[in-house]
Amino acid sequence: MHPLPHHSPHVSVVVIGYNDAAHITHAVRSALAQGPAVREVVAVDDCSTDGTHDMLTRLAGTEPRVRVIRRETNSGGCGSPRNTGIDAVTSPYVMFLDSDDVLPPGAVHALLTAAEEEQAEVAGGLCVRRELPSGREVPWQEDLYGESAVLDRPARQPRLVYDTLCVNKLYRTDFLREHAIRFPEGRFPYEDFVFTARVLAASPRMALVPDRVYVWHVRRSADQLSISLDRADIGNWRARTEASRQAYEILLNAGQKELSRAARAKFLDHELRMYVRELGLRDAGYRSAWWAHTREYLGEYDAADWAAGPTAPGRLLGRVVLASPKPRDLPRLKELAARPARLCPPYARDADGTPVWADDLPQLTLEPYLTRPVHQLPLAVDAALRPHARATRLRLRLHEMYGRVAAAGPEALEIEWRHRDTNRPAQHTTASLRSSAGDTWTAETVVDLAALGDGTWDLRLRVRFADGTGREVTAHARTGAGLLRRGVVPSLRYGVLLVQPYATHSGALAVRLATGPRGFAAILRRRLRRLKR
Repeated sequence: MHPLPHHSPHVSVVVIGYNDAAHITHAVRSALAQGPAVREVVAVDDCSTDGTHDMLTRLAGTEPRVRVIRRETNSGGCGSPRNTGIDAVTSPYVMFLDSDDVLPPGAVHALLTAAEEEQAEVAGGLCVRRELPSGREVPWQEDLYGESAVLDRPARQPRLVYDTLCVNKLYRTDFLREHAIRFPEGRFPYEDFVFTARVLAASPRMALVPDRVYVWHVRRSADQLSISLDRADIGNWRARTEASRQAYEILLNAGQKELSRAARAKFLDHELRMYVRELGLRDAGYRSAWWAHTREYLGEYDAADWAAGPTAPGRLLGRVVLASPKPRDLPRLKELAARPARLCPPYARDADGTPVWADDLPQLTLEPYLTRPVHQLPLAVDAALRPHARATRLRLRLHEMYGRVAAAGPEALEIEWRHRDTNRPAQHTTASLRSSAGDTWTAETVVDLAALGDGTWDLRLRVRFADGTGREVTAHARTGAGLLRRGVVPSLRYGVLLVQPYATHSGALAVRLATGPRGFAAILRRRLRRLKR
C-alpha cells in the first residue's frame, strides 16, 4: 500500500477515562503523536474524582488539538462516554482509545490510507495485548489481519464476528451517524460486543490491514481489574452471555444469518472455553450458578448451531453442559477447553461400541472421532517433570483414542520449551515413543534447566506419525506424590536453581525457574508486592 505523504486532518480520536490519572495522558499523547492526520483528540472524562480531569485540562491548555468533555455523572461503563465522543467529533473519521492503552506509531496512517484508497466505511488492523509489567505481547485475532484485504460486505468473512473490539478500527463518522450506531448506555459490560454487531449488521465496506494499530495493556496486578479480567463474579458471566445474545439478535434481525450463526459459534469457541478453563478455581456456589445459567442460555441454540462439527471443542463443551443438570467432569472439561484441546480418558463406548462422552451419557456421541484425520483429534499427552541434582527428566505419555492412534503409528514426540514472556523457543529435542501398558505410548528426555534460565517456560509438543503428519499438543500436568513440587537444584552456572513445575489454568505443564540469589530475590519481591495488595 503506497503511503500518502500528507494526510488532511481527517481523524478524531475519542479517548475515554475514569479515575485513570496515572495513564490517560500517555493515551492522549499517543494519539497526538499520530501526526497531522489527527484533527482532534476528544478526551471524555466520565466524572472522575482522582484528578484525571485536571490533568486533561492542563494538557489541553498546551495542545490545541485536545478537547476535554467532562460528564456530569459517572455512567458506570464505557459505552456512554464513547457515545458522548461520537456526538462531539467534527472529523470525517473517528477512532476509539481507552485511557490505559496506546496507539502505536503509524496506526492512524495505516487505517486512514486503507479507508481512503479503498473507499471503506470501516478499516481494521491488528491489536496486540501487552502484558504488564513483563511486556509480553499476544496478537488478537491475528488470522484476520495476516494480509491486506477488502470486503464489500462483512458476510464475505464471517470470522469478523470473533473480533469484537471497537478500538482497532477506524470508522466513517457519517456511517455511524446515518445508521444510528451507538454503544449501549450506562453500566453494560462488553458493550463493544453490541457495538460491533451493529456495525456489521449495517454491512459496511471494510478494509483490513496487517499493521499494528492498537496496544491493549493488560494489567493483571492492578488494584481494579478491567471488565474482561474481572471474571470471578457470576455477574460477569451473565453480562457476557447477555451481550452475546444481543449481538446475535442484532445480526439475525438485520438478515445477516451467516454472521449470526458465526456469532453463536464464536461464543462456544471463545467465551465458553475461556470460562470453563477457570471453572475449577471457583467455589461450589459459583459453579452451580454458572452451570444453570449456561444451560439456560445454550437452550436457545437450535439444531443448526450444533450440526457443524459437533465434536469441535466448544460445541462438545456446550453439549456436555446441556446434557447434565449439574456440574460434572470439570477436570476433563478444563482439558478440553485448552488450546489446543485435549480429550483426556476415559474413552467410553455405548452398548454398540460407538464412542460416547461417558457411560452414563450414552446420548452424547463422539462418533465423528472415528473418521476425523488423526492429526485433527484432541489427543491427550500427560507429562511429569522431576527436577534432580544429577539430571532433570521429563516423562511423557500419549493416550490411545478409540483405536485411532495405534492405526496412525505414533513414532515420536517433538519437544520444545517456550518462554512465556518472549515466546523464545529453547531445547528442541525429539524423543521416540514406545508402546506401553494400558493403550499408551511413553517417551522420556533430559531437560537442561540451567540452559533455559529465568522465567516461566511452557511445554510444546508435536506428535509425529508414521505417514509424516503430526499433531501439535500441550501436555496435561500429572499430579500425585512428588509431582509439581518446588525444588532447589545445584547448578555449575548459577550455583542453585529454584524449580517450580506447575499446572496452568488449562491443566498444561509449565515450569518457573529462578537462577541464583538474584532470581530468588526477584521472587521474594513479587511475593511481597502481592502481600501488600
